[in-house]
Amino acid sequence: MPELAPDHGSTSAPRVGVEDVESVFRAEHGRAVAVLIRLLGDIDAAEEAVQEAFTTAVQRWPTTGLPPSPAGWIITTARRRAVDRHRRESTRARRQGEAALLHAPAEPTEEGAVRDERLRLVFTCCHPALSTAAQVALTLRLLGGLSTPQIARAFLVPEATMAQRIVRAKKKIRDAGIPYRVPHEADLPARLRGVLAVLYLIYTEGHSASSGQELVRAELCAEAVRLTRSLAELMPDESEVLGLLGLLLLSDSRRGARTGPGGALVPLGEQDRSTWDRALIEQGQEVVRSCLRRARPGPYQLQAAIAAVHADARTAQETDWAQVLALYDHLLALVPTPIVALNRAVALAEVEGPAEALAVVEGLDLPDYPPRYAVRADLLRRLGRREQALHAYDEAITTAGNDAQRAYLTRRRTELQP
Repeated sequence: MPELAPDHGSTSAPRVGVEDVESVFRAEHGRAVAVLIRLLGDIDAAEEAVQEAFTTAVQRWPTTGLPPSPAGWIITTARRRAVDRHRRESTRARRQGEAALLHAPAEPTEEGAVRDERLRLVFTCCHPALSTAAQVALTLRLLGGLSTPQIARAFLVPEATMAQRIVRAKKKIRDAGIPYRVPHEADLPARLRGVLAVLYLIYTEGHSASSGQELVRAELCAEAVRLTRSLAELMPDESEVLGLLGLLLLSDSRRGARTGPGGALVPLGEQDRSTWDRALIEQGQEVVRSCLRRARPGPYQLQAAIAAVHADARTAQETDWAQVLALYDHLLALVPTPIVALNRAVALAEVEGPAEALAVVEGLDLPDYPPRYAVRADLLRRLGRREQALHAYDEAITTAGNDAQRAYLTRRRTELQP
């Protein structure tokens, strides 16, 4: 987002601050880019036009106030910016296309099996010509409005590596002439793996923001849940789609309890469970039961089942950690990654003790991964190894993604000092 220009305009219009423009950016960036890509057929041109529209909003809205439809204003302004660029760069042969763009509807008519504009963009970007990693990275950039550093942290790769990956994905789409259209309904399952990964990571970034002052980005959580509901309506026979929906519903039921006064992080074991959203829990548990009846377990279904076990416990002490550990054993067999092993270690500590869990954590190859440092610090604290725990907390604080996580870890470290 560009910086907000000083407000030297009239004081009669409702004051618009930087938080108002950023709120519109977070809520509408993905939709605006999706619409412009369909109009222009070009990723870079669409991104640039939308960015210019938001820059114009930063300059004008403090004086004029928010328009009645901020999203419509952004899309219309972005389209006009694209037309202006066409006029500057076009030859006589391109004037006809320019005129068509200028007089096109503000938003293209919905066609095909996927009616939701943003979900269409997800399916479009998850083209089989791209690797799954490139599909996910590109869609997070376009739909979620995530920066390259944020996406790099989600993939545990250097920022430069992720920047190159996104550039190569755009170039491959352009050079191969891959059209920006939604595949036929029969082709949707082939793209489903990438679509699920995109929605999962959008929610993950909203659930625990990789940077900034706040722990939670509520608009990303809400958008991921909304899109997953739409996907479940579109593909109700896909068990992993239902698994992801159940996981997000159960995780989102705890969102309000994850932060305390001033946005302070509240860990799962200390949350006030009476504030959990019972309606979302009931919806999520029904989805999990539906998955169990199908008896085709997959990674998202297993994670949803783990979330359901936590939701069943009235207090943290009543959590059935043995069942959680058994589910993680199954998940690790399907997805043998260090991150799954780290999450399993948390359950292992509750069942077999922190020493057993620490031995697992010490052997994980997760350099500069903040949750690993935080888990290791907590296990060392529980084992009474204070000096090592203090050093581990220092590492966790240094690598923590956002201010709320740093504040929580700093408080835990302070509690260990003499």
